[in-house]
Amino acid sequence: MAGRRARRPRPSERGRGRPVAPPLGSGMVTSRESARDGEWNVRRVPGGNDVKTYRCPGCDQLLPSGTPHVVAWPADGTGGVEDRRHWHLPCWNARDRRRPGFRRH
Repeated sequence: MAGRRARRPRPSERGRGRPVAPPLGSGMVTSRESARDGEWNVRRVPGGNDVKTYRCPGCDQLLPSGTPHVVAWPADGTGGVEDRRHWHLPCWNARDRRRPGFRRH
């Protein structure tokens, strides 16, 4: 006997059960990094589930939804969710080699 197929969710049910963004101090922080610009909590985001577009502070270009990227915020504990920044991985890795310039925050 064949198994039953899962039914499609009704429009009123879509979006329920979506994961909520974990708090900054949650166990999802993948690393803590030190550089000339300070201590940072860094989370690698695979990009498959995000639906927002972000602007990379390293190159000032858009990170389209679904793009793998890095989320970084100060590790000193003084900041909040509004201090998170979404970076292209190459921009994050090159931030020490960039000269100061205009940054959109």
